[in-house]
This record gives sequence, C-alpha cells and structure tokens, in this order.
Amino acid sequence: QVQLVESGGGLVQAGGSLRLSCAASGDGFSTLIAGWFRQAPGKERELVTFLTRSGDTADYADSVKGRFTISRDNAKNTAYLEMNSLKPEDTAVYYCAPGTFSPTFRPQVWGQGTQVTVSS
Repeated sequence: QVQLVESGGGLVQAGGSLRLSCAASGDGFSTLIAGWFRQAPGKERELVTFLTRSGDTADYADSVKGRFTISRDNAKNTAYLEMNSLKPEDTAVYYCAPGTFSPTFRPQVWGQGTQVTVSS
C-alpha cells in the first residue's frame, strides 16, 4: 500500500511560485499515474494534472495550463507540482493522488493535503 506525504504549501502573493512535493512510501508508486487534485472552499475537488508512469505525457486543467508543471522522480518515489504565476483563485488544499486510467483517471490513494493560499 502506497502512503503519501505532501509538503511545500504555504502563503504566497499573487504572481509568486510554490513547489509541492509528494513523497511516497511502500510499493507501487512507480506503477501509478501521478496526479494532483485541489479543493477550494465551497467547491468540489477538481483534477489539476496527471502524469504518466514514464513521465512522457501530462495533462492539465485549462485553468492552470502554462503555469503549472507536474513531474516525477520514480527513483525517489516522489511527484512534484511546480506552480508559477499563482493567482488568488489557485487558493485551495492540494492533494497528491496517484492512480490509474480506468478508463478515466481514478486516484487509488490520497495524501493528507497541503494548503496553498495566494493573496492578492
């Protein structure tokens, strides 16, 4: 069973950057699609991005395209989310959630979440 520990959240001004990390322990992380979700206050949880096992294909929500970048280091069992040009509307709890395609992306395990707050 994969267990996840997220880090890197915090408070940043609009236009700033943050880098989230998701460290996985246990077996299987490298066999899973890496994924990040977020949930803003009063809103449903949404898929932000995912990245294939080999790291060669990623997809992003339209709201973050061109600003966020997902990556992974399978040797370190770690996924990353680089967030640039942050906007107040990016404020949310961000969750690392690796999973599979069946046929759409479905998380298999969730991290505890890390708060990202962007001030205007």
